[in-house]
Amino acid sequence: MYVHRTNNGKRIAQYTCSQYSKVPVGELCKTQHRINADVVMTLIADMLRAIAEYSKNDRAEFIKMVLDAQETQKNGDMAKKKKRLAVAQKRAAELEKLICKIYEDSILGKLPEARYAALDTQYAKEQGELSEEIKGLEASIGGYEKSRKSANKFIALVEKYENFDTLTTPMLLEFIEKILVHECDRKGSIQTTQEVEIFFNFVGKYVPPHFGEVNLMPEELEEIRKREERKDRFHRNYLQRKASGAQKRYEDKIKTEKKAEMGARKNALCAEDISKGVFVPVSNLPKQEPRIAGREKAALPMETNQ
Repeated sequence: MYVHRTNNGKRIAQYTCSQYSKVPVGELCKTQHRINADVVMTLIADMLRAIAEYSKNDRAEFIKMVLDAQETQKNGDMAKKKKRLAVAQKRAAELEKLICKIYEDSILGKLPEARYAALDTQYAKEQGELSEEIKGLEASIGGYEKSRKSANKFIALVEKYENFDTLTTPMLLEFIEKILVHECDRKGSIQTTQEVEIFFNFVGKYVPPHFGEVNLMPEELEEIRKREERKDRFHRNYLQRKASGAQKRYEDKIKTEKKAEMGARKNALCAEDISKGVFVPVSNLPKQEPRIAGREKAALPMETNQ
């Protein structure tokens, strides 16, 4: 995902899908599934605090739950990889026999030279690709066997820090393997829910027990239910307008005005950054004469005979 810090005309950093924005837009990925950077950082910090607290309260149970989570996640994946490894190894053995066969046929004159060259190139290319795939699969399968002992490493990493109020880049690199951001549940809705998967180093995808759970009073639950019903109604109306073309006509009508407004906001932020020396536009850099590398010679003092 790409990070945009002023793309929305505000100083609110957002992550957006890089595949979605590639021309033609929406072909490689159908939705943008953007998310504010501070939302991701808050989620990481809250989860690390919950993990740290849980691991300190019951270390043995934490290790067991992490191993169980690893087992659940990787069993299905490992079965697929082992099956694919067997297929790849079988095909690699077949290719070796085929290469020997066409070589013999070429030597005996049963196979024209041009045809032999084409087949040899084709088989060699496939053989090389299979070799790389087999190495990757074997490394992945072998890494899984080692990962079963990694829970203690993760606990040691958690205990290394006293708190997670401020997340630094080194901390994120130590803890996070990858983060997957899904599209929000109600596309086009201002308030909605969105799935975010966090994969940690050593333990993979792990969510501590009861994380995010909140005990609410009956009246609070009723208020949430009404709010969700209202969101669903607004979202259905949005989808109907989109299907009928009314939404696009409205967006086209205000597009020029919105574009001008957004451009003015971006220009204001840019001017503010320039005034603070955050960056210097190329047009403001001092002009220099072009120099050709290797052509400059230092001026040496001339010797004179006294």
